[in-house]
Amino acid sequence: MKYIYSLLAISILLLSCGEGKKNSLENILASDNLLQLREKRGEVDAKKLELESQLKLIDDRILELDTIKKLPLVTTVKVEAQNFIHYLELQGNVQTKQNLVIYPEMGGILEHVYVKEGQRVTKGQLLAKLDDGGLGQQLAQLQIQTDLAKTTFDRQERLWNQKIGSEIQYLQAKSSFEAQQKLVNQVKSQLSKTNVTAPFTGIVDDVITNQGSVVAPGQTPIIRIINLDNMYIETEVPESYISNVSVNKAVIVEIPILGKTIEGIIRQASNYINPANRTFKIEIAVPNKDGAIKPNLTAKLKINDYTNANAMLIPQSIISENAEGEQYIYLVNNKNTEDEATAQRFVITTGRTQGDVIEVLTGLSDNVEIINEGARSVQDGQLVKILKLTVFFI
Repeated sequence: MKYIYSLLAISILLLSCGEGKKNSLENILASDNLLQLREKRGEVDAKKLELESQLKLIDDRILELDTIKKLPLVTTVKVEAQNFIHYLELQGNVQTKQNLVIYPEMGGILEHVYVKEGQRVTKGQLLAKLDDGGLGQQLAQLQIQTDLAKTTFDRQERLWNQKIGSEIQYLQAKSSFEAQQKLVNQVKSQLSKTNVTAPFTGIVDDVITNQGSVVAPGQTPIIRIINLDNMYIETEVPESYISNVSVNKAVIVEIPILGKTIEGIIRQASNYINPANRTFKIEIAVPNKDGAIKPNLTAKLKINDYTNANAMLIPQSIISENAEGEQYIYLVNNKNTEDEATAQRFVITTGRTQGDVIEVLTGLSDNVEIINEGARSVQDGQLVKILKLTVFFI
């Protein structure tokens, strides 16, 4: 600013010298006389120094008389000790252990589908049936043969008990009957595989294969069934938190897509550390009475891993760092009645962060007043004007 004042003053001086002096300067510049040019520069420098000295006297006097000071405007907050609950924030996916696609145990034609999508079913309920390929008729014939074998065995057993007939006849009848029973049981077992039943109570999520289709054992999916009653969230936790994250610990679960926040507990914590990413898995039980929570939804988790009842908390945005890596903030000292104070740089040591705030571990006492807005535009020892004072509280 002083340099601009100097240029203005020189310009005014040159204009006031009149046309003759202007021509004289032009003549000297046009003469290419080095000695004259140096003499002229000396004269101008001397006038410049004289004008700068006069300008300084004027500026000092203006500062003395000016009642409106142009001070940096800042806001401050008073820091008070408060309860700090820190949460480990993670992300996980909703899962259920009862989410199953049912495949047939034998091949054939899908003869009947007895359920539809969205239908609630119970464990053991018949969902679909395959064509038995003649197994039913074969079972009926075997049953007749078995009944005949049983009649023969019963007659031989009575005779044997009366000591009539030979032992070989009795043993042959018994062996024949038992063999027929085994054949009947084998066919019944094969025939039962034509029935597709619910392995657990749940909801039919999808009927994948239509009635009348040819299916192959273990290859053709027929029905997907899901149980939404036993939901959980699975996530991976860094190994550094292994001592703070344990079974039965409370967890705040937020499911953004549903706009729901619920409370759950850690029901399982893995004892295995994944060597690839140094994490361990946990499962959080999630109540789902209304059935709104679905598998594979994304969930945000908050687990309380640290609490300090007398924490000193400040906004993260006001912290600066010097070349030595030290973190510092600005306090206000010598505050007067006109809310004018001196900014003082103060080095601090910080700890955990939560959202927009950070805990100060050392270097800050209770009820101290620190600069908030404007903290990055002031300098150590600078006079500032405080516009607003608030108490910082989360």
